[in-house]
Amino acid sequence: MPGTGAWRCTAKEDDVLSFTTIAAGAADHGALSMMPVMTADSEAQLAAILTSLDDDKAEDVVQIDLRGKTAIGDYMVICSGRSSRQVAAIAENLVDRLKQEHGVQARTEGKETGDWVLIDTGDVIVHVFRPEVREFYQLEKMWLPTGKSAASQA
Repeated sequence: MPGTGAWRCTAKEDDVLSFTTIAAGAADHGALSMMPVMTADSEAQLAAILTSLDDDKAEDVVQIDLRGKTAIGDYMVICSGRSSRQVAAIAENLVDRLKQEHGVQARTEGKETGDWVLIDTGDVIVHVFRPEVREFYQLEKMWLPTGKSAASQA
């Protein structure tokens, strides 16, 4: 949309990509003040996500505050399920609850294999891993502040 002077964001599957494109265009045109500001919605989503994960017996739940660090979301949640079947069930239940109880349309990747499922609500990004896969990728080390361990964030 560069050169048109108009930006829009639609409620489709490509919301994140659209928002990123809009943000880049707005930054190029000095229109950062037009960008939406995250509100208590992200905190409400985070609370609902943590409750759902607890209900489904997700293990080693870590939440990471991303505000001010990246534009991908306000929070990241990382957790484990004991098996591929539990990982897929945790993810499916979370997506269903968010849609039914909060009207949040989340996007998912990886549910078919159940090794690592990514759930993106726009404000909160959730990673559900099998323990071996989580240990291999070690996302916590990448996102936690220096000197903090995953255990101190739980």
